[in-house]
Amino acid sequence: MDHLYNKLLQNSLRVMILVALLSTQALSASNEVREWKQAIGPRPWIFPKDHGSHPEYRTEWWYFTGNLVNHYGARYGYQLTFFRQGIRFNPSNPENSWAVRDLYIAHFAITDISLASFWSGERISRAGPGLAGARSDGMDVWILDWFATMQGTSILLEARNSGMELRLKLTPRKPIVLHGQNGLSKKGPKEGQASYYFSFTNLETRGFLKTPSSGSHVGLKGISWHDHEFGSNQLTSDQVGWDWFSLHLSDGRDLMIYLLRRKDGSVELASSGTLVEPSGNSRHLKLYEIFVSVLDRWKSPRSGVMYPRRWRIRVPSSGIDLVISSLVSDQELTTMGSTGIIYWEGAVEGHGNSMGSDVTCEGYTELTGYSGSLGGIF
Repeated sequence: MDHLYNKLLQNSLRVMILVALLSTQALSASNEVREWKQAIGPRPWIFPKDHGSHPEYRTEWWYFTGNLVNHYGARYGYQLTFFRQGIRFNPSNPENSWAVRDLYIAHFAITDISLASFWSGERISRAGPGLAGARSDGMDVWILDWFATMQGTSILLEARNSGMELRLKLTPRKPIVLHGQNGLSKKGPKEGQASYYFSFTNLETRGFLKTPSSGSHVGLKGISWHDHEFGSNQLTSDQVGWDWFSLHLSDGRDLMIYLLRRKDGSVELASSGTLVEPSGNSRHLKLYEIFVSVLDRWKSPRSGVMYPRRWRIRVPSSGIDLVISSLVSDQELTTMGSTGIIYWEGAVEGHGNSMGSDVTCEGYTELTGYSGSLGGIF
């Protein structure tokens, strides 16, 4: 089924998304694009409804990453991401089930730490007659048989692709965290250059995965992180990408940092982070509180792109000083069948100091824009 589906994508949807994204860029000043709602000012949060889709905004994603271990201590990482990209706010023929208002995209990856192996897959679809979609009254997003859905207070994930498979149950151990100012996360200096952004930073995780090398399901447990973000005009014209870190410290603290990189090599002043204490209380971190330096780099043999792979992260105001490294150097995704973007998303670990005590940490890092344009979708 995956093989047939991918062949169809190559013949139709891949061309469609490129045309649609170019049209979206060309229409950036038109009335149609201006109809997308902007992330401006505070909004009333209503959960569990806000775990669902917000179709009045152009771009939205549900992001899941996690660090897992099996019964024998073998370690794994995973990423499962669902994107909704608005194409036309008001389709000319909305009653037609094949009309394209939004495109749905998903990326799926598994890292086997002990084998230093990495596998990834991707999908793209219009909603069509039930092919893909996202409910607006709660979390339920899918592309064919890949899905993320909330049942009670837990989240169920499932995806399979070319010999790899994931089935997980995620249960929050900390409350929802609103990033930025009550969930309004600034991405630039102008009004609307922002997103609404919240997370479950600590999700108890149990389930199964299968890799092309194992050939059988492996029982796992561990910790996951979930981001939900939506907006319509997030990046400025002089921003090229971002470095994003989500870290679980062994003392129970969770740390998120995003650094938006500009074309001139500087970091956007709106970049920031969030520190979540073991109690679940969180604090917004401004850029002047965050210090990140690259200690080592890795060059992809496929794309030729040079990525950071080892960092020192300091947040002196919160007593944090960490050195983190990628667990496997090659965790690069080449998504030519969906977004057309090459980026690095992978499992990391580290050690250091937190409030005067030695700590270890694990988590995920995302590096975008190192291979060129983000394709206009953000």
